[in-house]
Amino acid sequence: MQKKNIILIIGSMGILVEALDIAIINLALPSIQQEFALTGAGVQWLQSLYILFYGGFLIIGGKLSDVYGTKKMFLLGSGLFLFTSLGAGLSPTYSSLLVFRAIQGLAAAMVMPAAFSLISHTFTDLSERGRAMGIFSSFAAIGSGSGLSLGGVITSYCGWQWVFIINVPILAIVILFGYALLDVDSPSRTGERPDLLSGFFLVSGLVMVTICTQLLAAPADNIWYIASLVVLIVLFAATLKTRLGKKENPLIDLCLFRIPSLVAGNVSFLLLGAFFTGYLFIVSMVLQYNLHITAAKAGIILVPFSLLSVLVARFVAPHIMPRIPVIATAMIGMACMLTGSIFLMAAIYFTQLSLLLCGAASIAGFGITLCFTGFSVMSMQQIPAMHYGVGSSLTSTSFFFGGGVGLPLLTIFIKNGTNIGVAPIIVLAAFASVALVFLVLYMQKVNAQNEQITGSAIEKIESGLTAVV
Repeated sequence: MQKKNIILIIGSMGILVEALDIAIINLALPSIQQEFALTGAGVQWLQSLYILFYGGFLIIGGKLSDVYGTKKMFLLGSGLFLFTSLGAGLSPTYSSLLVFRAIQGLAAAMVMPAAFSLISHTFTDLSERGRAMGIFSSFAAIGSGSGLSLGGVITSYCGWQWVFIINVPILAIVILFGYALLDVDSPSRTGERPDLLSGFFLVSGLVMVTICTQLLAAPADNIWYIASLVVLIVLFAATLKTRLGKKENPLIDLCLFRIPSLVAGNVSFLLLGAFFTGYLFIVSMVLQYNLHITAAKAGIILVPFSLLSVLVARFVAPHIMPRIPVIATAMIGMACMLTGSIFLMAAIYFTQLSLLLCGAASIAGFGITLCFTGFSVMSMQQIPAMHYGVGSSLTSTSFFFGGGVGLPLLTIFIKNGTNIGVAPIIVLAAFASVALVFLVLYMQKVNAQNEQITGSAIEKIESGLTAVV
């Protein structure tokens, strides 16, 4: 039992570092921007590349874990994450920092599925597995929740380089204990070769869409670049679709896109990713540029909302979910997001910290937790059990892709000055509004289908009774 708990800690620490790295960089971005003399559109690529490579390679990371073994992929991914974290922290130029950050996303995509598989295979008893998964998920929540706060303190007292270097000692311990304690597992899919080329087309297409979005800031000047990228995106998408249709064991089974709940979940996660990634970027800029608060103080200010998110996940969501429909839970969460964006607009307009704190409570405290819970359950409602793994990976990819595209779209509305205006917050509010309308329409469609099914059942019962009489 003691060995099992140590393995649980090893896997959980791996996911902690990944979740931490998404959030921790946000309050360091203004310092990085100043050091390398970057525009807002330029510095956002540090976040966009990480989440695009993470989300894009997540599915193939799971395939690699199945084919080559969980221990091997977990240690390899952790080692690559350690190396790229050190490289990013020691980068002398912004170009090298971008390269290390992108590869760091690839490493995260290798570690995440392997860590999940590690916990699943170690804890075979259902009650034990449920407890283990709860602890595993809480480490991810702690990483995401504490990232903003920790990033601000580290940047102020140690420099932005240490938001990357902090990963090195943690991962060194994880690799050391993992190598010594993890059992060598047999691959579950021997003889199968992962479709790496499809993964390349997927990630390349996502990156090109992101670049195309950023070029829209000056469409007249970039018309030929945009046109060329659109042609390439169409070609890559067509090639990927052809490969997925012909492969015996495709990277993604195209039949999954015929499942209404999964399609609705992916659209919702796409918009949520665009909103929340943009929020993390904007709130860090507003605190330091508009409200002139240091990174350390900004980090401390945001601590209560990190704790609030954990409390909502632990005590509020479990009580709401059994009492109201899943879609209703998701709608409440997205309504919190929209309300929070309105508070942020008011905070910028009136330069009031109290209004920003109300927005943070609504978004980071309640909204993100309820949305994640609602969207996750909604996505899996109609999926066969054999496709749970790919289905969950698809929703994660949609979330990260939304962040990768939404962030450059926001930076189009950020002027190269100091203060952040209300325009990017209006874009955030638009993301939330579209998601809310989509959920309302989807709920109406589901209710109509349920009424139709109920009506058909009643007709059959009535016809049966008539025949009996």
